[in-house]
Amino acid sequence: MNITEDELRQITLQAIDELGEKASPETVKKVVTEIIQKSGETVVDNTAKQTESGKVILTSFGLNHPGIVAGITQTLAGTNCDIMDISQKILSDFYTMIMVVDISNANVTLQELQQKMNAVADKLKIKIYIQHEDVFKHMHRV
Repeated sequence: MNITEDELRQITLQAIDELGEKASPETVKKVVTEIIQKSGETVVDNTAKQTESGKVILTSFGLNHPGIVAGITQTLAGTNCDIMDISQKILSDFYTMIMVVDISNANVTLQELQQKMNAVADKLKIKIYIQHEDVFKHMHRV
């Protein structure tokens, strides 16, 4: 029997709940992989190219200078990601920006998007972090 994407999502959410504050992309992947291996089932990939679905939280911060927003948004546009919400704050010489980004139509995987954002961060001398919304919600619940 095969595991569908919906069943895989449920297993992932269960793993996040069980891990609690220890949940990180690596630990969640390890737990989910162990569960699937124990069941003897396989995951059905219904897409031609593996892409992530849903939304991610993109957080960036650093010393303020021209071109930061342009660099990040150009990369998102180039990967067919949609910015759903954005908040930016500049405090003296420092800036922070948080985005909710829909990656369901992205032409890259979440891992590839992270690699592209790492390159942008290095070029702009800032920090950029991306977390899938499911992990973010479960890790930051009260």
